[in-house]
Amino acid sequence: MDRKIGILGTGHIASKMAGTIARMNGCVIDAVASRTREKADEFAGRFGISKAYSSYEELVADPEIELVYIATPHSHHYEHAMLCLEAGKAVLCEKAFTANAREAEALIRKSEEKGVFITEAIWTRYMPLSLKIMDLVREETVGKPHTLTANLCYPISGKERVQKPELAGGALLDIGIYPLNFAAMVFGDQVESMVSACTRTATGVDAQETITQFYPGERMAVLHSGIYSRSDRQGIISCDQGFILVENINNPSVARIFNADYVPVAEYYAPPQITGFEYEVAACFDALDKGLVESPFMPHSETLRMMRMMDSLRKEWGVAFPNDSREI
Repeated sequence: MDRKIGILGTGHIASKMAGTIARMNGCVIDAVASRTREKADEFAGRFGISKAYSSYEELVADPEIELVYIATPHSHHYEHAMLCLEAGKAVLCEKAFTANAREAEALIRKSEEKGVFITEAIWTRYMPLSLKIMDLVREETVGKPHTLTANLCYPISGKERVQKPELAGGALLDIGIYPLNFAAMVFGDQVESMVSACTRTATGVDAQETITQFYPGERMAVLHSGIYSRSDRQGIISCDQGFILVENINNPSVARIFNADYVPVAEYYAPPQITGFEYEVAACFDALDKGLVESPFMPHSETLRMMRMMDSLRKEWGVAFPNDSREI
């Protein structure tokens, strides 16, 4: 029998997930919810979904839904994920997990208190090629890693969700989270210190930033993200006997290994995929079957660490959201 999923939200990312699940085996989008009947009905009709709800409360009360995918703006993740957890519904919450670490802490406490699964949908953490890259680094395929660079920039400055502080906008939570996660997957969680700088939009959110992280073992990560330009999206892991070049840190397509003479010696390609979202969905059901409240691919501790790191960066830049002072 197909596992039944509900989707909160009807925007672009919800459409991408619905299209992905439509091509997966063993699960199905059984319901979608929006704040308006019109949007819910249109989305359900487009993807052949049997139930459309005009409130999120109706969807989480549906006894047939096993997993809820939250595809609303960052600013609303806390509210919507808490609604699901209180109803006993497992949650796959789109990145960034919440607007700030305080909200993330509250959700994870609730998850662990009630024994209800929740994980962050930071898709690169679940991808087979991402896991292979981590293995290549651990195995010191081209020696000891010392420097990592990663960038991700898209010309998305015209999008409302990016410009508005009340939607937890800015480059960091939308796309800067990917270079940060790339560094975390390669170098781990022992960041000793960081230095950073950013430019801000007229609305007060971060537009472009550079972040340099220092790790034990004479390792350093240099990261860049922004909302005005289109970058090459590359990640490069420089080691003492060569380097690993990753194409598209947002959805890694190939990892190329170069030796000390700058000669390519191996290539590792991502397996065929639907969109890449399928891996996080499969990981959720695997965790549910094992009775877990978190995914080993993105444990609660790592989600909290990343949220706290982004909070500290925003504080340094003077970027604040209404969520930061809101009561929980």
